[in-house]
Amino acid sequence: SLFDPVIEERTRTIIEAVRTRGDAALVEFTQRFDGATLRPEQIPVTQAERMQASLMAGPDLRAAVAESTKNIASFSKRSRRRDWSAKNSHGAQVGEVFQPFQRVGVYIPGGTAPLVSTALMTITLAKVAGCPEIVVCTPCGKDGTLNPALLFAANFAGATEIYRISGSQAIAAMVHGTETIRPVHKVFGPGNAYVVAAKRLLFGHVSVDLLPGPSETLVLADDSADPRFVAADLLAQAEHGSGHERVWMVTTSAAQLKAVEKEISRQLPTLNRREFIQKVLDTNTWLIQVRDLDAAVVLINRLAPEHCEIMTRNPKALVPRIHAAGAIFLGQGSPTVL
Repeated sequence: SLFDPVIEERTRTIIEAVRTRGDAALVEFTQRFDGATLRPEQIPVTQAERMQASLMAGPDLRAAVAESTKNIASFSKRSRRRDWSAKNSHGAQVGEVFQPFQRVGVYIPGGTAPLVSTALMTITLAKVAGCPEIVVCTPCGKDGTLNPALLFAANFAGATEIYRISGSQAIAAMVHGTETIRPVHKVFGPGNAYVVAAKRLLFGHVSVDLLPGPSETLVLADDSADPRFVAADLLAQAEHGSGHERVWMVTTSAAQLKAVEKEISRQLPTLNRREFIQKVLDTNTWLIQVRDLDAAVVLINRLAPEHCEIMTRNPKALVPRIHAAGAIFLGQGSPTVL
């Protein structure tokens, strides 16, 4: 779906409408795609709504958001680029200086599961980088309201502006600007096929973070892995909701493959998003037996999974050989969701 010509054509039309008609186009698309009737002045989330979301947040949510933000900020600080200077072979002083973007746009998907984690991962990163203006766009419900947990998290993490706009029209608004939304310098955040198409079509007008396809998880397991954990992690990935997610289990053990298959059948009926999961299990799930770990490593590097879990006796030993994974999770206690 990353290069679907139909989606690209529709997205192009939406972008052009936002570029030429601004807020009026945003109002029209919000009605059409989200079922919410807004006036242009209702596009921004108000300070009062932010306060309300903060008051509604229960102690569990507060604690989880505070703890996550602390961990994300500390990780982000360590990965910040550092200024440097040196003398080259001619004795000239050379170096690099890293400045934060002054105004960034963050898209946070709504859809079937409001992604509080995405709000924290993106906004916190912008805050740590020192971006003074952090603009958030996220879909609203039919009644025009935002998910209160998502709103609380975005507020807590440091969003300076929040707009209730979804899809490719949100990306277009952040890039071209409208009467209500001033343009940003770089756009971040995941989204559906329309959001990704918009980022691809608008790259060059602004900078974009990346063009992610549907989410993926690959679990590499030998006979020492707990099949309950393997199955749970595959199912957790499959429940994202687009139906295009990809899930692989690669194992050196025939018994492990059978056990995981059995566990998937046992756990699936107990899950409340099983119809989303079933769609992925039917179309984009593979349980693969390989000859040995060498063959597994070749396959992983060929597939280049977004998330790669290694549940083997000595998971650390395989890390230097995996060159094409987005993130690597070592051992049975490191599920992708965490």
